[in-house]
Amino acid sequence: MAKGNLKLYNTLTRSKETFEPLTPGKVNMYVCGPTVYDFIHIGNARPVIFFDVVRRYLGWIGYEVKYVVNFTDVDDKLIRKSEQSNMTVPEIAERFIAAYYEDLDALGIERATIHPRVTENIPEIRDVYFRTAKFPEYGKLSHQNLEELQFGIRVEVDERKESPQDFVLWKAAKPGEIHWPSPWGDGRPGWHIECSAMVRKYLGDTLDIHGGGQDLQFPHHECEVAQSECLSGKPLAKYWMHNGYIHINDQKMSKSLGNGINVKELLKLIKPETLRFFMLSTHYRNPVNFTDDAVEQANNGLERLNNCVANLKHRLDSLPVEGAEGQSGEGALSDDSDVVEAAIAVNRTFFEDKMNDDFNTADAITAMFELVSIANPYLSKTDARKATLERLLAAFAELDGILGILKGEQNELLDEDIERLIIERTEARKSKNWSRADEIRDLLTEQGIFLEDTPQGIRWRRK
Repeated sequence: MAKGNLKLYNTLTRSKETFEPLTPGKVNMYVCGPTVYDFIHIGNARPVIFFDVVRRYLGWIGYEVKYVVNFTDVDDKLIRKSEQSNMTVPEIAERFIAAYYEDLDALGIERATIHPRVTENIPEIRDVYFRTAKFPEYGKLSHQNLEELQFGIRVEVDERKESPQDFVLWKAAKPGEIHWPSPWGDGRPGWHIECSAMVRKYLGDTLDIHGGGQDLQFPHHECEVAQSECLSGKPLAKYWMHNGYIHINDQKMSKSLGNGINVKELLKLIKPETLRFFMLSTHYRNPVNFTDDAVEQANNGLERLNNCVANLKHRLDSLPVEGAEGQSGEGALSDDSDVVEAAIAVNRTFFEDKMNDDFNTADAITAMFELVSIANPYLSKTDARKATLERLLAAFAELDGILGILKGEQNELLDEDIERLIIERTEARKSKNWSRADEIRDLLTEQGIFLEDTPQGIRWRRK
């Protein structure tokens, strides 16, 4: 792969730049993880899905990636949750970390290299308040002007601050709260210092990529920059990446509107791969609008891809045994096979070009649909070759190894009743008992089993 062709949009410079990591061949990447006081919502799911693709693609083009995603397992939200329940802060954190991993597994998210927790890194977190006025470059990431910042807008108001923009690094514990000892008394870390401490411990003074949602640019990432760079005298990250907001039915998702959607509940209504496809079908820096129609379109598009892959597998399984008349097996490729191979190569280059252009997953998905356009005409041929069918399947698998939108292998067996019904329907069709054949088909459809009559026999799939 041509590593030097990758360009990404750097939030810090507000421009698209050629990606050149600090150490050739290696990438250190940190993405802010969840505060584990509740189940994640689809706003949390977007960066989780997108940066999973970034990590996969960097590996695909040859980089060794060290990927860190943290857990904030102690803060005001967890403490409030503890006060409202009969659970301790650690118990709440454990519950929702487990739930987070369940959601990750459902969405096909690969584990980060390291998932550090704040409570495991308390010795690295020290100080009280940070004077933003002492860092002349404060505001350079989010392009905020200190003099224009208003009280109460993403800034915690506290009478103990010298300036409203100052932020807490170590919070004194109230009676009964979870706490740790420090030179300034018992307390716990402020939110911003947590990530800086874990970045430095696990990845060093300067990252290649620091990522997160757009809402984290200010104040969280801005504060990370200030405290880290004052300490080390080095840039915290060479490249900053931020994904856009989630809108729900044309409204920005927010706590005040109460329109957040819990991922765990959502996955009871739609397939995980549909949610992943939906998120990746919009460029990551643009807002994405979650509507029933948009989800339905995503589901239909995904079904088209999955059907093509299933048809390829079914055709491959139904080929005559090698050496049988009319089957050339692994012999010389026909002109049609050469055409297919050439089309796959062109399509692969298209895919790589789009991903190299600031991880344009929306256009990269187009490459998956182009494979359908390549595969379908070939499937209609009576002399389809095993090697070419396998090559088409490998092309789908290669691109999906990065996007992760296709469903996994169909390992689920039909139960005995459904097997019997399929056999009965086949016999009914042979005897031209069309009404019974249609009746069985409708019955199977009601159970989520869809049958397709192909030249190679009956193929089934679940809804």
